[in-house]
Amino acid sequence: MEKIKVGILGSTGSVGQKFIQLLTSHPYFEITALTASEKSAGIAYGERVNWIQDTILDKKIANIKIQNSIPNIDCQVVFSGLDSSVAGEIETDFASMGYHVISNSKNHRWDENVPLLIPEVNHEHLGLINHQQSLGKIVTNPNCSTIGLVMALKPLNDRFGISEFNVVTMQALSGAGYPGVSSLKIIDNVIPFIDGEEEKIEKEPLKILSKYDGNKLIFPHINISAQCNRVNVIDGHIELIQIRLIDKVKESEVIDAWDTFRSIPQELRLPMAPQKPLYYFDSEELPQPRILRNIDKGMAVSIGRLRKCNIFDYKFVILSHNTIRGAAGGAILSAELMYEKGLFN
Repeated sequence: MEKIKVGILGSTGSVGQKFIQLLTSHPYFEITALTASEKSAGIAYGERVNWIQDTILDKKIANIKIQNSIPNIDCQVVFSGLDSSVAGEIETDFASMGYHVISNSKNHRWDENVPLLIPEVNHEHLGLINHQQSLGKIVTNPNCSTIGLVMALKPLNDRFGISEFNVVTMQALSGAGYPGVSSLKIIDNVIPFIDGEEEKIEKEPLKILSKYDGNKLIFPHINISAQCNRVNVIDGHIELIQIRLIDKVKESEVIDAWDTFRSIPQELRLPMAPQKPLYYFDSEELPQPRILRNIDKGMAVSIGRLRKCNIFDYKFVILSHNTIRGAAGGAILSAELMYEKGLFN
């Protein structure tokens, strides 16, 4: 099978590096282009990058010369790990020149015809790209904390309906990129503010859980309140959720909805897809980031501590790997789904 040529925009950053780590030896895609800032152009990737991943950088990738982030690179699909300060215009330029852009940046998430995609949750939203006017297409990843949250909510909303929920996050340091948060700020500390994060969590689930009628999205009526905190954990976002359901159901029914949830990535056996999107654990001490963040390739969501809530109906805890499922891995899964649907032809 001939692989599709892909490029990584913003390849030297932490998200760009994670894209490279997960795409090396991928069965569908071959990395043929890497971009970064103008000062890095012309330098071999291995000589320029401060590689912070937990695997050795592939020699073939290390020898690729970095290019400017302009749409003249040798590939068909680009994965964007660009900083949001520059991502919007660059991604638009690539799409206008016929590239398919799979973005981890926030800039195009609220464009009317751009899917905010979690393949297990709203794969039908890929139909929106037919309404994009550019030669290429743009598909975006949700925020890292939104992804695990909405994956846990999807089967509950489908089966019982959700009227409102409250979420408190404890977000890992890697979510701030590299070098990220100063050690003097985070050691022996919790920072109860992440710029823009609460607004994203209160808005993005509504777009993701929308119904697509073939032309536009019809947003659900769900009230959402979020509080976000940065904690001294390297990888893995914990989220504490209180939820009110439309139907009155038993705890066993909620757990069954999670345990039996499967979707198109599992049916197609996509390379990055977890065997099970959701894992429920009975132990009162789970989920914990150090123990469960890498479950099922780091692509599954761990759930625990379901119990009755005195204010809402139920409360529970979720954990997701923020740089794999919540960033590069989730974007790659979206690209795999697009590949299988023939959208790169």
